[in-house]
Amino acid sequence: MSAAPDLAGVEMGGTKMFVLRARGREIVERVMIPTTTPAETLGAGAALLRRWHEAAPFEALGIASFGPLRLDRAAADFGHMLPTPKPGWTGADIYGALAGVLPCPATIDTDVNGAALAEMRWGAGAEGEEAEGGGPSDCLCYITIGTGLGAGFALHGKPLHGAMHPELGHILTRRAPGDAFAGVCPFHGDCIEGLVSGPALAERFGVPGDLIAADDPRWDNVAHDMAQMVGTILLTMAARQVLIGGGVGVGRADLLDRVRAKVVAQLAGYLPFVTEDTIGAIVRPPALGDQAGPLGAVALAMDALADASWR
Repeated sequence: MSAAPDLAGVEMGGTKMFVLRARGREIVERVMIPTTTPAETLGAGAALLRRWHEAAPFEALGIASFGPLRLDRAAADFGHMLPTPKPGWTGADIYGALAGVLPCPATIDTDVNGAALAEMRWGAGAEGEEAEGGGPSDCLCYITIGTGLGAGFALHGKPLHGAMHPELGHILTRRAPGDAFAGVCPFHGDCIEGLVSGPALAERFGVPGDLIAADDPRWDNVAHDMAQMVGTILLTMAARQVLIGGGVGVGRADLLDRVRAKVVAQLAGYLPFVTEDTIGAIVRPPALGDQAGPLGAVALAMDALADASWR
């Protein structure tokens, strides 16, 4: 049996970046670096990767970053940050700054696409007894709801992107009757991110969502909006699992119960794989918990190692 490869990973977040070393899928060391300016943050990450590599060479690097990102490898700005509300980060060369210091295969994707990939291989998607139809999942969606709403897809073992990566947070859905909340998205107002993200809940309720009782009737409209999002995913992608994480998703099990019931009711029997008996296994928290993000970087590193053209 061949030894597990020595891998490097970077999980790039809006407030902090984790740089990690892994042996196979086992993370053996992880260092947190605050996300400040691109020069400071990426410079510190690159220096750490270079120091680790000189001591014990890496075989591949995976970068899982917040977006939006340019993921078209033929584009001149591949691996750069696209226009973002995070000050100073528009145009930042994430891939070049980190992969450029290591003479090994490397790739980059969104943090949520990476998490979806990890969940497909080692988490919810690998749990054959819970995957609708039995066996490992071939189509999985990972959603994180917190300051914003990000979503990634893993399809047949690969992260999904085309002209761009998925931007599910900005879809527009049918509103609940009588719900006049305008939403908080600066681009679209009442897109799904503008309706159910942490800042949206604070605006809806007047206080942070975690201070609102589970039986408050205003949660009903939030559950309606989230169910519209889940229904859209199930109708367009026929996903076997829709994993909802982040502070809003993981922190409110009672809210997920409401969402499940509304998904079944809204779909009205149209999708035969979505029933009261199956919905609990379809709409659920991530199986890997808070390890989905860092393991997403590891999964991407494994893909880079397997595909020599990714350098």
